[in-house]
Amino acid sequence: MGTSSEKQMSCSETPRSTAGEIALAHICVCVCTYRRPELLSRLFEGLAEQHTDGLFSYSIVIADNDYLELGRPVVEAFASGSPVAVRYYVEPRQNIALARNRAIENAHGDFVALIDDDEFPEKDWLLNLFKACTQYNVSGVLGPVKRHFDEKPPTWILKGRFYDRPTGRTGSPVDWPNARTGNVLLKTEVFPAGEPPFRPEFRAGEDQDFFRRMIEREHRFIWCNEAVVYEVVPPTRWKRSFMLRQALLRGATASLQPTLGRRGIAKSLIAVPAYLALLPFACFAGHHWFMTLLVKICDHLGKLLALAGINPIREQYVTR
Repeated sequence: MGTSSEKQMSCSETPRSTAGEIALAHICVCVCTYRRPELLSRLFEGLAEQHTDGLFSYSIVIADNDYLELGRPVVEAFASGSPVAVRYYVEPRQNIALARNRAIENAHGDFVALIDDDEFPEKDWLLNLFKACTQYNVSGVLGPVKRHFDEKPPTWILKGRFYDRPTGRTGSPVDWPNARTGNVLLKTEVFPAGEPPFRPEFRAGEDQDFFRRMIEREHRFIWCNEAVVYEVVPPTRWKRSFMLRQALLRGATASLQPTLGRRGIAKSLIAVPAYLALLPFACFAGHHWFMTLLVKICDHLGKLLALAGINPIREQYVTR
């Protein structure tokens, strides 16, 4: 991955079995964070309360993608009063794929769980993922990410269901376009030796790219509808500018997928003028329909701009 900060904080030791005991499976929970200390603190509260039923042990690895290390005090505060082992690393180069790679390369154990710093899990989150993975004997298990509002959002946000995500039946297969790293348990063997799992040219959708490549290598992934985490949707994400910039970035990075092809390009070329023509009618149908069309336009437009060599969003992260 190249050079990066080697700062590490080992806050406690990972539980080990003693002589005569059967070694438990171990899950390393990997979290990438970037300047969201309050949300990271909430995540720690959820991770500290995970049920294991004596089936596995777990620890936490934090990859802070911020050279200012704003997450360090939160990690230190949690570690000072928690029996859960925590290790802290810094990836100063701002890039989500590099941050994920920094976390993965410092993970240890039989499984790696991935959850985002703006999420928090139910108490049986890890347990349900672990049970599903062992029951179905698959390479990994994904679970639902449900929206959570600390404050009441505008009605059009709720009507448009902009932050709703699809769910599935437990045990059903997950294909790569529907795969994310916001809630997943993976067997360590999934990660290719000597090869960074996430590609830094992807500023978004790096997780879909990862799952596409792993599925091509015949790894199987399934859904567990009982392994629930919640994603905090703060007021900054209600901004129209945030939603449209995020769509442009999403479209731009989607152009990197080798599966795009001529059909995908043609679809975007047709979609942009078609959706633009529908915008005046959407105004009468409701603001949520108007914004839904604008988001779709930006998704397709970002793809076309990137293919033309134009970078519509220069920042690594869309934060506002």
